Amino acid sequence: MGLFAEHGYRGVTLRSLARELGVSPMTPYRYFDNKEELFAMVRTEAFRRFADAQRDASSGIEDPEDALRMLGRAYVSFALDEPDAYHIMFELLQAPAGTYPELEVEQGRAFSYLHAAIETLIEAGLMEGNALQRAHFLWAQVHGLVSLHLAGKLVMGCSFEELVSAVFDKPEAAQ
Repeated sequence: MGLFAEHGYRGVTLRSLARELGVSPMTPYRYFDNKEELFAMVRTEAFRRFADAQRDASSGIEDPEDALRMLGRAYVSFALDEPDAYHIMFELLQAPAGTYPELEVEQGRAFSYLHAAIETLIEAGLMEGNALQRAHFLWAQVHGLVSLHLAGKLVMGCSFEELVSAVFDKPEAAQ
């Protein structure tokens, strides 16, 4: 993951990986067909850890508002604790959807916890609207805040913590 984080997708080759690992230039080809496959594996593992963090954060929480807050905090914590993994997960240069089924599973699992929390809030009458759309909007909102924060671009008078709290302190803030 370090090579992709440091050099970006375009800056990594299987030869540079071999050099980094101190192995023969052909060794990575024993394990991966190409760089895209390696990158998908790295992204899959990052999404797996991210999904596990989402699962663990919401597990056993009965109050739907608290569950949503915990999911939001877990999202932010993961991004701040693992910025390289976060960046790689959402890299713009990646294989078309459906190319790597295991990656698709982990991406879907990561989103499923937020979607389920929003469905629960709607069923409880604490939020209105289409659960899938609302989950996408909330994900995009938090992703935008996190990405701007990690890029050092939240300089317009509000702190990152204030903005994250505004999103998650009350479910209505996500409407």
